[in-house]
Amino acid sequence: MKAYIFPGQGAQFVGMGNDLYEKFPLAKDLFEKANEILGFRITDVMFNGTEDDLKQTKVTQPAIFIHSVILSQVLKDKFNPDMVAGHSLGEFSALVANKSLSFKDGLRLVSKRAYAMQKACENQPSTMAAIVGLQDDIVEGICDSIDDIVVVANYNTKGQIVISGSVKGVETAIPELKKAGAKLAIPLKVGGAFHSPLMEPARVELAKAIESTPFKEPICSIYQNVTGQPVANPDIIKSNLIAQLTSPVRWTETMNNMIGDGAEVFVEVGPGNVLQGLMKRFNRNIKSYSATEDLI
Repeated sequence: MKAYIFPGQGAQFVGMGNDLYEKFPLAKDLFEKANEILGFRITDVMFNGTEDDLKQTKVTQPAIFIHSVILSQVLKDKFNPDMVAGHSLGEFSALVANKSLSFKDGLRLVSKRAYAMQKACENQPSTMAAIVGLQDDIVEGICDSIDDIVVVANYNTKGQIVISGSVKGVETAIPELKKAGAKLAIPLKVGGAFHSPLMEPARVELAKAIESTPFKEPICSIYQNVTGQPVANPDIIKSNLIAQLTSPVRWTETMNNMIGDGAEVFVEVGPGNVLQGLMKRFNRNIKSYSATEDLI
């Protein structure tokens, strides 16, 4: 069985998607449609902008979404997923790929999500940090012991976790995690505390948009971040998507469940190869590659 996985924020790079735009008429049409939907030429930033321009949450999120979705559609008959999943933002790309959402509705939701998250970050200074070399329960226990807000945001793979919270909360947790034996505890250069309670204002704002957007029966199940379990019911998909902003990304559980349900090949659809790197930590016998290899 083949699983398609879609990357989230952090996978972007200047020039992303330009090769698709130049080579495939379908891609060019969809990129131009995206410019029209957003009301500005995001392709100019993606193809020729600076890294700082591309790092803005309001640009990064739709840029990665657009690239991932267009790549899946350019694959056409070669895109035959038995299951899909997306890391954080990537979940929206996955939902368009499995026909739950239209490209237009998906892009509008991602744009709304990006602006809502950026607003929440500006209103409440916050941050994240990568923690390597500790068991999940140890990291959870230390986070729970801190007076300020700090929680586990991403369970990326065994021994690789991201924490999220107030600046003080994360700064207080880092030395405690090092004392507990963390090999690395590094602050991340991000705009705020994604997947934490501090994203509640963004969750409320995004919930209204998601609830008013039509979702269809998907062509295959999506393994959602909030539970790591397969879902095909549009109402449950919506509910999980709303909860995602303030809940941890359970990527470890997601990958293990997909493998347990028969996934033998994982194809990363989008910029970069971050998810392929994580995949090697789950099972080295599982084949994983980039969707661009199917275009060669």
